[in-house]
Amino acid sequence: MDRLLYYAALALVRLLQSLPLRLVARIGRAGGALAYLLDGRHRRVAFKNLTMCFGDEKSAKEIRAITRENFRRLGENYASAIKTAAMSWPSLKPQCEFIGEQNLLPQPLPNPPSIVVAIGHFGNFELYARIGQHIPMLHGATTYRGLRQPSLNRLMQSLRERAGCLFFERRKDADALKAAMNRRGIVLGLLADQHAGNNGLRLPFLGHECSTSAAPAVFALRYHCPLHTGICYRVGLGQWRIEAGPEIPVRDAQGKPRPVTDIMLDVNRVFEAAVRRDPANWFWVHDRWKPSARVPVTKQLRPAALSSVTDNPPVL
Repeated sequence: MDRLLYYAALALVRLLQSLPLRLVARIGRAGGALAYLLDGRHRRVAFKNLTMCFGDEKSAKEIRAITRENFRRLGENYASAIKTAAMSWPSLKPQCEFIGEQNLLPQPLPNPPSIVVAIGHFGNFELYARIGQHIPMLHGATTYRGLRQPSLNRLMQSLRERAGCLFFERRKDADALKAAMNRRGIVLGLLADQHAGNNGLRLPFLGHECSTSAAPAVFALRYHCPLHTGICYRVGLGQWRIEAGPEIPVRDAQGKPRPVTDIMLDVNRVFEAAVRRDPANWFWVHDRWKPSARVPVTKQLRPAALSSVTDNPPVL
């Protein structure tokens, strides 16, 4: 079965990569529209989430329209990610704009310090891995969780690694990730917009409390890195803009660590603004607001006390 899935996936990958990007994006949107009709479970999750966050601002008709467009966007993003993985940077660059470089590198240094970027499931989020091609003095890095099917996992990684980004499997590569963070010029992107389980911080997001990963704040503190956010916006069919946000302080004016909860609240506020700017651009099919039986976190969390978070950072 594993081999059969591999060859089916490989055939689909090769087909999409042989087509023009805009056609692939259209095919993806059609697939997303079909998924909206057939996948009742995720359609209900998305509609419930949108209603909870925007029910006081938008009508049920408007929320249904956003849900439908969200499915189309997801299809477009997934199909386009397969295509863009095989594109050279010169051919992709006209379709993928990076802005905010001055936020990441206020001064052009030949050997810049490493940076942590809190990223989310916005737009074609696989394009975050291209940061090193846009800014050659930086080297992208991120974490992921391997698929259960070994052959499919190898295929996925073969697509991702063409971007020149360093990928660390969250359950196996903790030591390698720590070694990389002791280097200079690393841009570590950590997804921080999904349910983080019972080990996450209970923080508000879009007006409702949810489990939030502390990993971006913890890594920035532990390795003395500046912390930023990165958002991928869709600006047209098969076109995206990635915006690097201003630095989020992880230490106060006296150089002491800020509470991790305060840092991640700042990250959540940036993500909230991005969601409101284009609601259909985010990953609404995920059950972000799962309840927790754990007591909410209210005290200061120190980096040394969060080894379970840092050793198991969020997936890409």
